[in-house]
Amino acid sequence: MVRIEGMRTPDADAPWDEIVPQLWMGGHHYGNGDGVRVPAVVGTEFDVVISLFQADGHGPGPGIEHHHLAIPDAQLHAEQLAAARGLAAIAAAAVRARRIVMVRCQYGYNRSGLVVAQTLLDLGYAVDDAIALIRRRRSPHALNNEYFVNYLTTGLDTAQGLSDLE
Repeated sequence: MVRIEGMRTPDADAPWDEIVPQLWMGGHHYGNGDGVRVPAVVGTEFDVVISLFQADGHGPGPGIEHHHLAIPDAQLHAEQLAAARGLAAIAAAAVRARRIVMVRCQYGYNRSGLVVAQTLLDLGYAVDDAIALIRRRRSPHALNNEYFVNYLTTGLDTAQGLSDLE
């Protein structure tokens, strides 16, 4: 999927979607049935929240395990790729422990998609299956960042090593 310059990707239809049991993906806003943009506020619905974008007033609630990594929805450098890889490992371990995990970013498409896809890879999914599953369960607009799809198909560890060479 290609992002066309100047075209805005529409908001997701839901604040978050379950990709596989225990693993959810979302954003900080979504479009309600009337086309109005609504804040997606995380309370205590999840055991672990991984935020790749953060905004005041969007949670999570008190006592929830929360990991935050501010990365751009753009080309990433080696340290950012390593940090995203680490968050995916945390998510995969939590899913294996039957904890409910939310991975979110601003729109719930790309940054969260990168970490959720890598989590699925860590759980044994093939890369093409992981990407297709995310697009089917979250939105066809998910993972429209070509850099992120390339990182996943190359492998985050390999992409990190290649990024170190630049």
